[in-house]
Amino acid sequence: MLEKQVATYLEQLRARQPLPLRVRLWDGATISLDDSPEVTVTLRSPQAARHFLRPSLDALGEAYVEGMIDVDGPIRSVIEVAEGLARDQDTRGGRGLLPGWLSRHSRKSDRKAIEYHYDVSNEFYSLWLDPQMVYSCGYFRTGDEDLATAQTQKLEHICRKLMLAPGQTLLDIGCGWGALAIHAARHHGVKALGVTLSTNQFELATERVRAAGLGDQVEIRLQDYRDIPGDGAFDRISSVGMFEHVGLKNLRGYFEIVHRLLAPGGVALNHGITSSDTDSRSVGMGAGEFIDRYVFPDGELPHVSLAIRELSEAGLELADAESLRRHYAKTLWFWSDGFETHLARLTELAGERRARIWRTYLAGCAHAFAHNWINIYQLLAVRPRKDVDGAFSPLPLSREYVYR
Repeated sequence: MLEKQVATYLEQLRARQPLPLRVRLWDGATISLDDSPEVTVTLRSPQAARHFLRPSLDALGEAYVEGMIDVDGPIRSVIEVAEGLARDQDTRGGRGLLPGWLSRHSRKSDRKAIEYHYDVSNEFYSLWLDPQMVYSCGYFRTGDEDLATAQTQKLEHICRKLMLAPGQTLLDIGCGWGALAIHAARHHGVKALGVTLSTNQFELATERVRAAGLGDQVEIRLQDYRDIPGDGAFDRISSVGMFEHVGLKNLRGYFEIVHRLLAPGGVALNHGITSSDTDSRSVGMGAGEFIDRYVFPDGELPHVSLAIRELSEAGLELADAESLRRHYAKTLWFWSDGFETHLARLTELAGERRARIWRTYLAGCAHAFAHNWINIYQLLAVRPRKDVDGAFSPLPLSREYVYR
């Protein structure tokens, strides 16, 4: 009976929307949705059918991660087929539900969420990131750069936007493995403090600072940014790939802390993923639910308009906003391709289940950025300082200074 239900569903789907997909059932029977299938999905048991008959991206991702289905074919084709199945099923026009987290984002839950995502192993990340292990989108000046070049260009792009100069103090919130703090100290002469909640990142970043001979310029701390004391203690602040973990209801408080720590007349840059939905809804078709369950526990994405509002309410003046959506799509495909290349070793390091999570996540996010399901913005802001001529800003009148 169940075999017949699956067959009927696939026949109806083929009539509505042919896909380059072959489905192999647990009894060995196969059904193709067009004449040249690129992807084969094997339902390993009747239990897998309940996920496949209501194929949201969350249901399909869960079935793959938990080993209920196997997938063969190029990862880009796999993601396109998954979207086709989910879009056919979706009755909400691709719009997710409004986030309903009310009690999350305590210091303990934030620490656990960061450890869950980042404390896999440093070798795991090193196999598919660039040599500096920059885990945020690169910056492609021409589009022909390799990943390492794009990441170095991104670090420099941030430093130029911040107008870093020798002797300045820089706070890097969510410093990762230390690449930005090291680059800023080495090439711009600043004194940098980087903070992270990940033990693995803290240990490797500290070692990299020592190896670079920058121990007198760069300090890495295992510390929550909310515990950093002082008012106006830093000339410049950067936050790259971190505010996604803050939570919608905590955005105001996050930017208030940035405002407190930034010196009057200082400059801050927030680089973070945003929702493409103006109501800050999660990604549709079940993609947001999959990411929250398996990849970024407690992650919430604001629309850029909400981020700008909360930044402004906290007392910061927005100076510039730049979308890097297309840059992140290119970066994620680099990561996904690297992950596919080293899939066997990554599976040894993290186990089959976790490797399947990251494989799905990287390719799925590349697809999502390419199709504007989500976006990413660099928001440049100033803590105003009263001056005889009004509110002082150290930034030039044009953006030319960034590109010289």
